[in-house]
Amino acid sequence: YISRTTGTAFTSNQKFTVSGWIKCPFPPSSGDNHMFCIGSASGSTGSVFLYVQGSGALTAYGYNPNLALVTNRLLRDPAAWYHWVLAVDTTQGTPADRNKIYINGVQETSFGTETNYGSSDTLDALASGKIQYIGSFTNGIGPLLGNLSHVQYVDGLQLAPTEFGEEDATSGIWKIKTTAYATPGTNGFYLKMEDRTNLDLDSSSNAFTFTTSGTLTATYDNPSNNFAT
Repeated sequence: YISRTTGTAFTSNQKFTVSGWIKCPFPPSSGDNHMFCIGSASGSTGSVFLYVQGSGALTAYGYNPNLALVTNRLLRDPAAWYHWVLAVDTTQGTPADRNKIYINGVQETSFGTETNYGSSDTLDALASGKIQYIGSFTNGIGPLLGNLSHVQYVDGLQLAPTEFGEEDATSGIWKIKTTAYATPGTNGFYLKMEDRTNLDLDSSSNAFTFTTSGTLTATYDNPSNNFAT
């Protein structure tokens, strides 16, 4: 997994957007179903993370304050690249607008479990000194067994998925945008994972240094060239 300890305060402790492309086996082959965790996970003292449950439900959880979104839609295609976006702005007046999940450019509105952030909640995960994890929960729990590409975190803004992907004019397929968002914020980053010798390279204007734990394996399988599975 990849991680980075934030050394300065976030642009906002109420607003952020995280975007990533993932391709993973189904059902999860790990004993722990935290297949994809991204954001500012720091354990029960303050965390925000995304993962797929054993059923295939995409889940967003947060602690201090609490967030729980479990989609009724199930992601069970092991041959597909999925684009996930979690966009948060707790200052929004409508509860469901404070935390939005998108899959392949479409907002999910049907949840088996739905606990939204409260009005103007501040997130403990978005504080200086917390650790950002990509590919695991806190301290490597539940490591990802799958592929990741173009993982982007924007600090201080709730953005639409069209900042990171677009519909192909000919096929109608949701496809990737490879340009970094221009203003990533204080702790924003962009891991393209396209440099096979440096998979944790930050291509955002912040150019942060990340730490890799364990072994990352490069693959030519990517959202623009999906290999047969």
